[in-house]
Amino acid sequence: MVGGGGGGGGTLRRVGKYEVGRTIGEGTFAKVKFAQNTETGESVAMKVLDRSSILKHKMAEQIKREISIMKLVRHPNVVRLHEVLASRRKIFIILEFITGGELFDKIIRHGRLSEADARRYFQQLIDGVDFCHNKGVYHRDLKPENLLLDSQGNLKISDFGLSAWPAQGSSLLRTTCGTPNYVAPEVLSHKGYNGALADTWSCGVILYVLLAGYLPFDEMDLTTLYGKIEGAEYSFPPWFSGGAKSLIRRILDPNPDTRIRIEEIRNDEWFLKNYEPIKEVENEEVNLDDVNAAFDNPEEETEHTFDDEAGPLTLNAFDLIILSQGLNLAALFDRRQTEPSNSSVGRASS
Repeated sequence: MVGGGGGGGGTLRRVGKYEVGRTIGEGTFAKVKFAQNTETGESVAMKVLDRSSILKHKMAEQIKREISIMKLVRHPNVVRLHEVLASRRKIFIILEFITGGELFDKIIRHGRLSEADARRYFQQLIDGVDFCHNKGVYHRDLKPENLLLDSQGNLKISDFGLSAWPAQGSSLLRTTCGTPNYVAPEVLSHKGYNGALADTWSCGVILYVLLAGYLPFDEMDLTTLYGKIEGAEYSFPPWFSGGAKSLIRRILDPNPDTRIRIEEIRNDEWFLKNYEPIKEVENEEVNLDDVNAAFDNPEEETEHTFDDEAGPLTLNAFDLIILSQGLNLAALFDRRQTEPSNSSVGRASS
């Protein structure tokens, strides 16, 4: 995904306390630039959005929600959003700079992971997802493409574009969304579902993919695919250990009422092997003033000598579909050079 490296060539520009370097990703709706905090020296990824396009297509509330959720879930296994700045023409989202790429690409390059590596990533995934759930946030699109790796190989959950943050007192979600191969059967039923249990199912599919190198449910025809998901029709390859099979069976239970809960996953014998719990996460006060201000009351002086190379953005129907999947960094990169055509793990579309 986001490659390493510094500012590159060209004149550095400044946005607030950040010196802005080269473009490291580009899409219809945004550019992602390498930047550096001049006060701390920390490298960050700066997502630059065109304000007029967001307002014109009434996407402000969706983007505000995604930004607010990312500020709320501050955890070592979730991509960190530092702050939001704005000028009259641009909105700048300052994100943690992740250099290790997607977990998906690691599987594409190397095939299935060892049981020890798969377990370690799964442990970090469960830690991050559990924290999100405790904050009342349900991701709803968990898949290896949305799991990034930092320079130390630690997992970071990204892309909260489809996440739900239900109103107080509301426990059931009703929107059918996510990526078909990873979606829980009850999400397909249109009867309302528990966001935590739906995320847990997706975590089970991810664990299977890490250990197998391919998907448990993978059919070209959606009707056939959904039938297999609803019946939990899948088989284990011979190299799966008994402990892994037992845990996956309990997660990929098509009945959400009897499906294993995250607290039970945490007590599972296979899960606990070599488990290193993260240190207590600080319960920070999260201030959303900068998010609201970026959309409602931009300050012209935030931006210094930052040019508008792209000009106004032109949108077509396909662009709007892409944007509706969330403004994750991964969606801003052209994968055509890196995506092998004969991969056993297909990149499923939302």
